[in-house]
Amino acid sequence: MGRPRPQATDSPIADQKLPTPLYHQILLVLRERVEQGYYSEDGLLPSEQELSREFGVSRITVSRSIRELAEAGLVERRRGAGTRVVQQPVSRAVTGSIDGFLENLSDLGKRTQVKVLEFGFVKPSAEVQRELQVSVREVVQRAVRVRSYQGRPFSYLTSFVPGDIGSQFSRADMEVHSLLSLLEKTGYRIGSAQQSFGAVLADPTTGPALEVAIGAPLLSIQRTVSDISERPVEFIRILYRPDRYKYLMQLDKQKKGKPRLWYARERAL
Repeated sequence: MGRPRPQATDSPIADQKLPTPLYHQILLVLRERVEQGYYSEDGLLPSEQELSREFGVSRITVSRSIRELAEAGLVERRRGAGTRVVQQPVSRAVTGSIDGFLENLSDLGKRTQVKVLEFGFVKPSAEVQRELQVSVREVVQRAVRVRSYQGRPFSYLTSFVPGDIGSQFSRADMEVHSLLSLLEKTGYRIGSAQQSFGAVLADPTTGPALEVAIGAPLLSIQRTVSDISERPVEFIRILYRPDRYKYLMQLDKQKKGKPRLWYARERAL
């Protein structure tokens, strides 16, 4: 059975009142979907007609958005065969020390507030399969949250957890507890984490959630967390407002016989 296509409720309808052109609003949404693996099961985007109905715009507008995706090398258009996602090389994650990292995340969670926007179980994309080491036949728990500090949003989080683990806590649990604390409550001891950093532009989904303009720059962090048996137990993508968040790193001087280690600290502003 194929993966359900994203519905119109996954992202706001293109808004003519915004200064950003309609085609660019749609381009940002489609680019985010491609990069997050929404279409990875069969690799095909919905038809231009389907997309024009979803966003409430003309097929000409949708066609321009898809053409720019193709020019960016993210999709390939074939006559009579539709538009297919082009597999992109994945950069290697940055490995760091776990010492002090979990304590800092726990402290950040206690001082901030979270709102769960989406919660459910889905088929994993190719990227999620790879990061969580699960098969396409399995389901994973997916949650989308916005975290705020002093009533102001600063991060947009999309997390994935293996289905057998994610079934042990609910949406209500995620409204109250951090994901890492829930993993520990279910008996999983965290052993390591890998991260990669990047930058993205706010789209019509993440922009309003973070209270920034569409096209505003955001800091992007992807993190895969494993337990002490080296089983991946969480894969998360986090988008941060750079004006409300800092990620500080300290490199300890190399000691005899020991490697240099990064120590990280996150802080909401």
